[in-house]
Amino acid sequence: MNKKWLALALFTTPPAMADDLIQWWDMSITAIHGDNYDLAPSEKQTTFTFETAGAWRYGDWFAFQDLVYFNGDNAGKDSTTYGEISARFSAGKITGNNIELGPITDLSLALTLEEGEGPVKSFLYGLGMDINIPYFSYFNLNTYRREALSSDNISDGWQVTPAFRMDFPVGNSNIVFDGFFDWVFSTDDANYEKNFHFNPQLKYDLGAVILGEHKKNKLFIGIEYDYWKNKYGVKGIDQSTYSVLAKYHF
Repeated sequence: MNKKWLALALFTTPPAMADDLIQWWDMSITAIHGDNYDLAPSEKQTTFTFETAGAWRYGDWFAFQDLVYFNGDNAGKDSTTYGEISARFSAGKITGNNIELGPITDLSLALTLEEGEGPVKSFLYGLGMDINIPYFSYFNLNTYRREALSSDNISDGWQVTPAFRMDFPVGNSNIVFDGFFDWVFSTDDANYEKNFHFNPQLKYDLGAVILGEHKKNKLFIGIEYDYWKNKYGVKGIDQSTYSVLAKYHF
């Protein structure tokens, strides 16, 4: 399948399956525009991100596909793609027992496939944890072993990825602070540098204001901050940039 449409294929959930297997699911599209991306200090880019997330009888999933358009010359390319498919298999759901270890409310087998143009395809596997932290709507922590699948990919090693969300009611609306960070803290190849990628978003629920309370959690506007230390595992290549965004949940 053309990887540009990989995430779109995941968005179709037959109603019969939803009744029997799917507990909840969501899909959205986000438009993001900013500059100072990639290796060119003045590079502007526009990204359309298709996302789906949900929970099912045995765990949960999250997937996204980025379609990135460069508003300038980026190594002779005008666009690229990148995506990830993540699935977690919950010990609590599979065994039917509550998993409670202090603030940890569940343990999972966490799997992720990274794909895109260039030597980026990798398979990640490890331990996922759901953690109950005050003021967080959710906080998940996955610890992965990275295994490269594409040639010339030297990113094998270990990675920690927390994902989080916080909600702040404002009148009849809501402000959402959510995001993730990827910390590749141990690598097998000395030529691939340890790196840290932090990507939070601050969003205002505009749909609840202009479309009514029945349209809460539909239309968001806001900003995204993207910080990447040793981007692509290249020592000394650091990215720090803000972008504006609009996001719609279907």
